[in-house]
Amino acid sequence: MLLTPRTQAPPARRRSLRRLKAVVLLAAAVGLVAASAPAAPLGVGDRLFPYLGNPGYDVASYDLSFVYPGTNREPLQAVTTIDARTTTSLDRVNLDFAHGEVDSVDVDGEPATFASVGEDLVVTPEEPRPEGSWMRITVRHTSDPVSAADRDGGWLRTADGLAMANQADAAHLVFPCNDHPSDKAMFTIRVTAPEDYTAVANGLPTGVQRVGRATTWTYRTQHPMATELAQVSIGRSTVLRRNGPHNLPVRDVVPTRDRAALEPWLKKTPDQIAWMEGKVGPYPFETYGLLMAKAATGFELETQTLSLFERDLFTEGGYPKWYVESIMVHELAHQWFGDSVSPRTWSDLWLNEGHATWYEALYAEEKADQSMAARMKEAYSASDRWRADGGPPAAPKAPEPGQKIGIFRPNVYDGAALVLYALRQEIGQPAFEQLERLWVSGHQDATATTEDFVRLASQISGRDLGGFFEPWLHGGTTPPMPGHPDWKSAAPRRAGTE
Repeated sequence: MLLTPRTQAPPARRRSLRRLKAVVLLAAAVGLVAASAPAAPLGVGDRLFPYLGNPGYDVASYDLSFVYPGTNREPLQAVTTIDARTTTSLDRVNLDFAHGEVDSVDVDGEPATFASVGEDLVVTPEEPRPEGSWMRITVRHTSDPVSAADRDGGWLRTADGLAMANQADAAHLVFPCNDHPSDKAMFTIRVTAPEDYTAVANGLPTGVQRVGRATTWTYRTQHPMATELAQVSIGRSTVLRRNGPHNLPVRDVVPTRDRAALEPWLKKTPDQIAWMEGKVGPYPFETYGLLMAKAATGFELETQTLSLFERDLFTEGGYPKWYVESIMVHELAHQWFGDSVSPRTWSDLWLNEGHATWYEALYAEEKADQSMAARMKEAYSASDRWRADGGPPAAPKAPEPGQKIGIFRPNVYDGAALVLYALRQEIGQPAFEQLERLWVSGHQDATATTEDFVRLASQISGRDLGGFFEPWLHGGTTPPMPGHPDWKSAAPRRAGTE
């Protein structure tokens, strides 16, 4: 999801390779990199994060190498190699990179000049790169978990090492990249750490090399991934392995001393995968598992193939069993909704969080008799307030300055699940379930928009649903719920009132 914030009262709801088609915006932005213009930060024009991402190229792959010094208080030495294809002629190449010292930059093996401008690393190769050409950019830099701890995301310090929490815009605090979900790419990740540490990353392991008292671990994805979903765990950990449906490799990363206490929870994952497959179709990736971080995060995160969880969710004993299991399913559902099918823009976030919340609630209903209708009625009663505070589900308000995770409000969690409930009421359960399956299969490994979802729903239902979706997704007040005319939404509180 991204962040799934939790409360101490579980039943009350909390929460928690395509480019943008803005041709005019792209042309205007690329014009900023003309040779006569000064270096400037760019962006793909995302409504919520206008300076995130960069126009002019598509990344095909990242190769990330980190050297962990044995403490999470010091910078890691790092090398980031990016293979990309230009989509227009470029005199300069902008990368998102806001934290760390850059030692050198090469483009196709030749030294390039570079400058940090805002949250961009502006690279100027010796020769311009024509449209349609391939380029390899190699950046030697540090990756610093110290200052990143003061930001919303990046490296996350754990009790014995590090993990990543890059949503929504924090991957570029860790490595140079095109940090927007519209540009997905393949990843190879190498981590060198002292011999008493274990490193795990997205995808499957491709090699372990021990030299002296250090070990280098290498992982590679088999499907493209958005930068915000990258994950690296470094710690005194144990990797627990089991088989999921169809012999899917399932691996969990846990603090070694907690492995026995966590096993009763972890062994539930294969059955949860099978349950999700029964709802929406085959699991979309090469592996899955849970990363249990011994850290006070207050959230869980759907990093691709290796979801991040706070260990205490499972060990502190303050949550009902059904609730914890439903949170596990929330992050698992994101592997389909948000990871495999990624949002084209951050305004499409409701497609991620609404669906993950939907399957979380459906699992709780089917496995623990927690009524979906009761939960949706409660959400309906709060919906107008959520819309006033955070905007409609498909048009969320921009985050406050310095609060980038502020877009993860109730309007895109239960508020968005409420839209799906209304849709199921409107078109019927068989059509809704067909829509869900075709959505994830038709957009696997790609990006999609709210408009794509409305179009597919209309095709499956056999009628134009634009008029139905418009007020549900973009309206300032909540429309009547089909089949439940008695449901009421409380009016938003006025400023200065209780």
